[in-house]
Amino acid sequence: MKPVIVLSLAVVAAVGSLPAIAGPKCTDAPRSQWLPEATMQARILKAGYTIDKFKVSGQCYEIYGQDKAGNRVEIYFDPTDGRIVKQRDDD
Repeated sequence: MKPVIVLSLAVVAAVGSLPAIAGPKCTDAPRSQWLPEATMQARILKAGYTIDKFKVSGQCYEIYGQDKAGNRVEIYFDPTDGRIVKQRDDD
């Protein structure tokens, strides 16, 4: 019986951590209120970033690329206003 309890606790812990794995919550706004992807990409490029990969991640726009200094970055943007919600630098 003990292995079943331990396994159950492990499953509960794993499921409870899913939001942290999935990324930040950027907005609750419907997609009809999001900036078009092309507009968002243009803003990101204008800010000096290079985009290697652009994607929709949950309720966010997310990029993998480089900043002005050439450092690798992973950035989550609010798709309604373009603000940075979370950023990770991969120096």
